[in-house]
Amino acid sequence: MDDLSNLPAGLSAQPPGGDGGDAESKARLKAQEDARLEMIHQILTPDARERLNRIAVVRPDKARGVEDLLVKMAQSGRLGGRVSEQQLVGMLEQISEQTGSTRETKIKFSRRGDDDDDDWEADLFKD
Repeated sequence: MDDLSNLPAGLSAQPPGGDGGDAESKARLKAQEDARLEMIHQILTPDARERLNRIAVVRPDKARGVEDLLVKMAQSGRLGGRVSEQQLVGMLEQISEQTGSTRETKIKFSRRGDDDDDDWEADLFKD
């Protein structure tokens, strides 16, 4: 019953999301990530790369999705050269339209009633 040699191909005895695997799998993941970043570096112009980095600061999930899309397009030969900042902006707009993710920023001010003490500085410096 504990014989794990009969597992189908692609399955392992270790549960998914475990401790991250051994050093070999970590090295393989690092190599894949390095290759991916190198490909993105080759695909994008410096201005486009800078814009994507700024997006990654605010929305890392969206930046990662755009990077993945760019890599897939490059691998399938759908990119005709390097992607400029204007082309990247166009792609971002298309993605936003397709996903319907037009986030609207709302700012809500919570004003205090009678608890607001305007002379707090005077209270601090009393003798």
